[in-house]
Amino acid sequence: MQPKVPTDYIDKDGFRANVGIVLMRESGELFLGGRVGGRGWQFPQGGVNRGEQIEQALFRELKEEIGLEQSDVQVLGSTQGWLRYRLPRQYIRDRCIGQKQRWFLLKLLAAESRLHFDSTGQPEFDRWRWTDYWTPVREVVHFKRRVYVRALHDLGKLQFPDGLPAYPDWWSEI
Repeated sequence: MQPKVPTDYIDKDGFRANVGIVLMRESGELFLGGRVGGRGWQFPQGGVNRGEQIEQALFRELKEEIGLEQSDVQVLGSTQGWLRYRLPRQYIRDRCIGQKQRWFLLKLLAAESRLHFDSTGQPEFDRWRWTDYWTPVREVVHFKRRVYVRALHDLGKLQFPDGLPAYPDWWSEI
């Protein structure tokens, strides 16, 4: 008998449940992963399997995408609800029209040497870098930008209670 393959949870409106991970190091810089094959940059993220708790999905994706264990990070907080984005028409398959994401802000506790991308047979990333707070908004694919802005605004209040970092000069172009 074959083991049951987990299936992503897609709600009645066509949005796939997903977790997003903003990993911050002590200096306040954020982890940005380079997608395999040079397909751009993004935060780690991934689907919530049917029947899986959101926190279980968070730590599973953390391990699968960047090789970190729960003990390697501290959870600083999460967005209160789901942040949604729609996929461009050419990416819509079956009944999934977009993603609804719960975003988590994590602080890296472990050494950077713990980061690796070979926890699965199909890695999401093949490179990474640390960036200033707002750079991921500019680097991510265009249809995810608004969600990145909302996630960084919401989560930034946890790390920067006296005010978010200043917007960069290019902000008005976004």
